[in-house]
Amino acid sequence: MKKKPSRVPFKGTEEQAARLRQVIDENKHDSSNLMVVMQKAQDIYGYIPYEVQQMIADGMGVPFEKVYGVATFYAQFALSPKGKYNISVCLGTACYVKGAGEIFQALQDKLGIGPDECTADEKFSLQAARCVGACGLAPVFLVNDDVYGRATVDDIDKILAKYN
Repeated sequence: MKKKPSRVPFKGTEEQAARLRQVIDENKHDSSNLMVVMQKAQDIYGYIPYEVQQMIADGMGVPFEKVYGVATFYAQFALSPKGKYNISVCLGTACYVKGAGEIFQALQDKLGIGPDECTADEKFSLQAARCVGACGLAPVFLVNDDVYGRATVDDIDKILAKYN
């Protein structure tokens, strides 16, 4: 699944930019520290949008394509912000064969976002999970730390209403 840039406008603050510049200044002497800088950038902003990737590339003296390549290769990096309510749908084998794929698609349709995206109001984000370790409750999805087992497409509206 290729990660897409966020639909949510970048809202970084000058304080965040100053913190990132300090991290870059401490590490720019060694381009092998790129991952460290990116991890700290994600700690600062919560994700690594295009604008932050550009700041890192410029500050570290590496091509933007390298920063973007790292950001899209490693699952630990997010290109979109997480919503107040992060929905994770288990797409592991047990959940998938019991209908998790349909639930995942229905959530995309209902929220108007794709995988690894956030709604424009920053209320919900959606992601696929490999396995959440609740195979006996398949299919399972989580809203933050709330687990919904034996879920169906028909349950979605009622569950999302709890978070409105």
